[in-house]
Amino acid sequence: MPDLLASLIPGVSPGGFGVLLAATILGGLVRGFTGFGFAMVFMPLASIVLGPVAALALIWFIDLPFALPIAARNAKQAEWREVLPLLATATLALPLGLWLLLWLDRETMRWILAGLILTAVALMASGWRYHGRPGMPLSLGVGALSGLFSGMASIGGMPLAVFWLSAQRNDRHKTRANMQTFFGVSTVISGTILWYKGILTLAALMMALPLFAAYGLALWAGTHGFRLASETTFRRIAYAVIFASALVSLPLWDGFVGR
Repeated sequence: MPDLLASLIPGVSPGGFGVLLAATILGGLVRGFTGFGFAMVFMPLASIVLGPVAALALIWFIDLPFALPIAARNAKQAEWREVLPLLATATLALPLGLWLLLWLDRETMRWILAGLILTAVALMASGWRYHGRPGMPLSLGVGALSGLFSGMASIGGMPLAVFWLSAQRNDRHKTRANMQTFFGVSTVISGTILWYKGILTLAALMMALPLFAAYGLALWAGTHGFRLASETTFRRIAYAVIFASALVSLPLWDGFVGR
């Protein structure tokens, strides 16, 4: 089995694979529980092992078989008047995010990634809420940020989480339906662009194979946990896991742990 893993994930140590596996399980639990957050957990941790570009491709392959059927199940509950404008501007901004990902060096991207995630979690956990119905300019702006962050680090769900969770107009079921639908459609769109840019490779697909089962089980467990948890618990657990992942990934600790 170790030989098989070595062939699928060349150049990654057993400890590195352990980090990828833990990130996959934690990210799957959060994704199933909240409807978002896989990349917000997985990307900062996987970037330590693989770097941001390879981690971005790995996220796409791991989530693809699950994102599409989940989106199909949630599409009828989604508020399409909110989803479509976000999708439009996210698609336009995604290439700019990819350009930044490829242009910036690995360590700088790790600092930016962790900083963005920590800021978003702090904002959501602070109790700040947007009151009223968001207008079209705000929706388009959030969509553009989502596309930018999706291209940079596959964390396009982060602005949406702040937008929909903070607005407090929809209950958590409507929020999850919006997010799941958005992710399903945007996965197809982003995959096309990532393939064109040469980021989605056969090597990335092979690397994703050992992680599919762990992600699927964690996603299932998170979904069942969502059905049992209260609204307050739902938010607190998601924020805590995302915050911890971003904090651990900071390059600040590299000297202490020998990274």
